Amino acid sequence: MRSASPSTGVRAALLFVSPVAALFMGCTSEKVVFRDRDPFNEPVAAAASFLGYFSADTKQTTCGNCHAGHQASWQQTAHADAWAALPATAPESCQSCHTTGERGNSVTGLAGYDATKDSIYHDVQCESCHGPGLTHVKGVGQGMIVRPLAKLTMPGDGTCADCHSGTHQPFVEEWSQSGHSKVEASRASNVSSGCASCHDGRKALVAWGVQSNYVERDVATAYQPTACSVCHDPHGSPNTKQLRYSISSPDPEQNLCMKCHMRRNEPSFTQSSPHAPQGAVLLGTAGYRPAGFTYAEGRIFSSHATDANPRLCAGCHVNGFTVTDAQGGFVFKATGHLFRPVPCLDAQGKPTADKSCAYTETARSWGSCAKSGCHASGAVAASAFNTVRARMKQFTDQLWIDLNGSSSLQASPTDAGMLAILKQTRPAEWSTTDNKVTPAEGAEFNARLCGEYGQANSDNSKGIHNPFLCEALLIATIAEVRTFYGFPAPPASIQAMLDGPVGGRFAKGMQRSSTQIPGHEVRTAGQYK
Repeated sequence: MRSASPSTGVRAALLFVSPVAALFMGCTSEKVVFRDRDPFNEPVAAAASFLGYFSADTKQTTCGNCHAGHQASWQQTAHADAWAALPATAPESCQSCHTTGERGNSVTGLAGYDATKDSIYHDVQCESCHGPGLTHVKGVGQGMIVRPLAKLTMPGDGTCADCHSGTHQPFVEEWSQSGHSKVEASRASNVSSGCASCHDGRKALVAWGVQSNYVERDVATAYQPTACSVCHDPHGSPNTKQLRYSISSPDPEQNLCMKCHMRRNEPSFTQSSPHAPQGAVLLGTAGYRPAGFTYAEGRIFSSHATDANPRLCAGCHVNGFTVTDAQGGFVFKATGHLFRPVPCLDAQGKPTADKSCAYTETARSWGSCAKSGCHASGAVAASAFNTVRARMKQFTDQLWIDLNGSSSLQASPTDAGMLAILKQTRPAEWSTTDNKVTPAEGAEFNARLCGEYGQANSDNSKGIHNPFLCEALLIATIAEVRTFYGFPAPPASIQAMLDGPVGGRFAKGMQRSSTQIPGHEVRTAGQYK
């Protein structure tokens, strides 16, 4: 029989008085023994040992009778309201992902709600991921169910993929095509290197102070991908979508994306190449500073880093949209978990893993650019993108043209530009033992930061993350290289470009925002000349 006990899990105690004590109650102190009832309801056999709710009315899970902290945080998640979120018109086949049963864990065959249709299994409760809890509660800790962080074969049975996949929820299919799912072979066998805190999902959790246990934590030796539970806390969090860190904070220590995408932001004595500098570019703090290059508060940023784009990195890189056919019928719901701001589209309008399509209004989705109100339409966004990209090329071509496409700066005439000439005439400017950053090394860093040289770990936004920062850096860098190394003045057309306002025809964008993320101040282009 199911108990009507309150959700707090506090049980009415049963009072037993010893017969001997009763006999001598008048002259001795009584002995009282309290016995709590078992904090679970015995499930029917068909449920396959799934316990479900202890009290469905108050959403008190049986697991939560002991694990009160997890119960409290779980109740704030969308999983706790999964049944209510199911449309009344939804087919019965949808119910498995909105209830507790065999999906998401290692159980085979029907279980929980799918086997009983009992409301105590409504919503995505603890056992949806951890599996049936009867053995655990009967043994007072026995049968501990430890979840995998994510199977290396994901998508697969017993993971988030059991529900978060398919045309309505293709999170895992898109993730599996993203860089987060990839493990670089060169690092896979070296789990102790400094790269692990970003390139191994387990080590990222360690770096973030996450102490949770999971199957692969102490067993696997190879690098593992950045799977769902690395970024999302399965037990809930105060951040949107159960994310472990904020996506709106401009503080690099508190921004989820910037925990990894903010590494080598300026050249070192031994490296003239950026490494995952995206966060610093967006916030306007990245890059080599040429001599005399100063500006207020040390940063230049565009509207991408203001409250016009409150989700910052995720505002552009994680955007979902629905694909419909010519009659308006549902085809596909993109989740944004390719993490591409302007993904290529197939003939149906679905985002694809392809990166090589043209940057045109029709070949790609520009929805992320138009959603925030920064750009009036996809056409406007595409035009702005290509204008900025062309300007970046004009500037970086003065420094380095990678003629052979090797992604390696080589001496003229193999490559072209001032840096290629310096590689030929003054190769010692690139030294890893002189304990200094030369103007040539700094110039290569800025060119790689804002240009297109096929370097996988650079910013790779083609200047879009922060065109004003890139232009200010490149203009000052070109001037320093010319002066320091005695290059002749450029043609008049190039000089006119260098003398123009930072941002060209978009320079007004640096003045138009009246409200910003706290700690940010928008300044006029003239201050960066």
